[in-house]
Amino acid sequence: MGFGIAGGAPAGRRFIDALKLISHLANVGDAKTLAIHPATTTHQQLSEKEQATVGVTPDFIRLSIGVEHIDDIIEDIEQALERACGIWVLLKQKVFVLLVRRENFY
Repeated sequence: MGFGIAGGAPAGRRFIDALKLISHLANVGDAKTLAIHPATTTHQQLSEKEQATVGVTPDFIRLSIGVEHIDDIIEDIEQALERACGIWVLLKQKVFVLLVRRENFY
């Protein structure tokens, strides 16, 4: 799953750096929860125009949810959003996290 983060690429980097439980890796098929900021990692060699062509925007964060307890995953995402964007964005994003949790994606 993926989402855009308020603040663009700088906030995306701060979000990734703030994660504690979630790993910053691009592995496919891993059992642990992974996060990546494609604009500054896997697609950094492309121009902004080329990134946009393939659907990579500066604000995009990609997550692969693993086997950790869902409450631990949510807590890590919340604290990283707070550190990356500030509390007002956290509250907006928290609604999304709770919707994911409510829909039983775990």
